Amino acid sequence: MSGKTALVLGVANRWSLAYAIAQAFVREGGDVVLTYQGDRQKETVEELAAALSKDVRAIACNVTKPEELDQLVASIKNNSDKLDAVVHSIAFANPEDLSRPFVETSRDGYLLAQEVSSYSLLAVARAVAPLMTKGGSILTLTYLGAVKVVPNYNVMGVAKAALEAVVRYLASDLGPANIRVNAISAGPVKTASARGIKDFSKVLGGVAAHAPLRRNTDPAEVADAAVFLACDLGRGVTGNVLYVDAGFQVMGL
Repeated sequence: MSGKTALVLGVANRWSLAYAIAQAFVREGGDVVLTYQGDRQKETVEELAAALSKDVRAIACNVTKPEELDQLVASIKNNSDKLDAVVHSIAFANPEDLSRPFVETSRDGYLLAQEVSSYSLLAVARAVAPLMTKGGSILTLTYLGAVKVVPNYNVMGVAKAALEAVVRYLASDLGPANIRVNAISAGPVKTASARGIKDFSKVLGGVAAHAPLRRNTDPAEVADAAVFLACDLGRGVTGNVLYVDAGFQVMGL
């Protein structure tokens, strides 16, 4: 990652996968920019940025607001002549839609999950692509619930399915500019957002018991996979979903 500038969206705390990825990028010599949403997150993300490196910046950005995406792009342009990698680690659904049957999902809840968790990747890619003048890598995070029914994942699983389709279509559109678009499907990890899923501890236990490696996913493994996809080692990979889940997705029963 030496000589590369990477934008990481979605760092919420030091346990988030986005933070693990940012740590790996800094470790590998990358210049990293973090984003935060609103004043409530500002102090936390600025502290996390400082803990990574004195050179890591934190910039405000709510991806559902086009004007804030424009301001983010302008800020990056003022400090760097190019952008090489983008990590989209953003997802949200109403808590009540993760605790009741999927069939009871409200229209507003469905649309909110799609806007924040799926459409936002499209919006981010459109905004940052002009900065990727020498090509680059756009990466998002998904989960097995996009292709399999996971209890209590509900509307988020549907949003992740749309997200994975967005990855493929963006890969086709942006490929001529040498911009690669991929997703990492991480196994369940104890993040703040995951704890909002009902009976999440049972999911962790089930994966550890049945995955080929007989354990859960380490965030550092996800981060190292992100380094591979973001740097030149992954230069021939685009439009793909890379599973980093201790092999759980290959199992039947």
